[in-house]
Amino acid sequence: MTTASSGAKDFDFIHGSWRVSHQRLAQRLRGSSDWVRFGGTMTAKSILGGRGNFDENVIELPQEAYKACTVRLFNPEQARWSIYWIDGRDPKLDAPVHGTFNQGVGTFFGEDTFEGRPIRIRFLWSQIKADSARWEQAFSVDAGATWETNWIMEFTRV
Repeated sequence: MTTASSGAKDFDFIHGSWRVSHQRLAQRLRGSSDWVRFGGTMTAKSILGGRGNFDENVIELPQEAYKACTVRLFNPEQARWSIYWIDGRDPKLDAPVHGTFNQGVGTFFGEDTFEGRPIRIRFLWSQIKADSARWEQAFSVDAGATWETNWIMEFTRV
C-alpha cells in the first residue's frame, strides 16, 4: 500500500481474478439481522495508464445471477479515488463514493438514495493481502452518526 498522500497505486491489489463470497442483509434499513449468503466472481484490470481500474462481476444471488461492474478513478490533484458501480440489471452509473486509503484501510463516502430516501453510503476495503481482501458497504440515514453494514464481500484470488 502507498500512503494516503500519493495513493495512485492503492487499488493495484485488485487486479486479477477473484472468487467472491457475499453476505447481504435480507432487508436493508429495517433492523434485519438475517444474512443471505451467495457466491460470485470478479476480474479486474488497470485502465488509463494506471489512473484507474475496471472490474467485471458475476453475482450469484440465490434467485438469479446477474452481472455488474465497477469503475475506479484516481484524481492525483485531490489524491483520492472515486468509485462508480454499474448494476447490469439497470445499467447506469450509480452515485460515486470518494475516499482514500490510510494504514491499509480504504474508506469511501457518498450520498445516494435507497427506496426513495436519502442515505449516506460508506465502502470499506480492509484485510488486504496478496490473495485476499474484504469489502463492506454500510448505509446511514442520520448523516453518518450511525451505520448499518448491509453487504460484505470476501475476495480470494483465483
